[in-house]
Amino acid sequence: MDALDERLVTLLRHDARRSISDLALDLGVSRATVRARMERLERQGDILGYTVILRADALEQRVRGITMIEVEGHVADRVVRALGGFPEIAAIHTTNGRWDLVVELSTDTLTQFDAVLRKIRLIPGITSSETSLLLATPRSTRARL
Repeated sequence: MDALDERLVTLLRHDARRSISDLALDLGVSRATVRARMERLERQGDILGYTVILRADALEQRVRGITMIEVEGHVADRVVRALGGFPEIAAIHTTNGRWDLVVELSTDTLTQFDAVLRKIRLIPGITSSETSLLLATPRSTRARL
């Protein structure tokens, strides 16, 4: 991505419904340039789609949390594959420091949340974990599904 692509993506992040004419005006380029760049970014997979970001209280909150996971030895890839099979897990991140993985998960109830944590802790190669419940999300730039 060059500087123009980055500016275009920034504008789309703020309002993906803006017209191509408005985007072109703000970027100081033609509508054809904006359209071509958006099509190229979509074709290359840089832009995966457009979405709606909801206010945190717009939908009933599910039970959400972040689990930090320590993995023994060199089995992180195997642990990530095992975690990928959990429908309750929204994202898996590798990280540095004390924890090897950070997992975002959500369920409908605390009982279900507890059951998922128990299953996660039984995955071979996980030596330790720590979980924090997410109480509120005052600001997010990610779409909630």
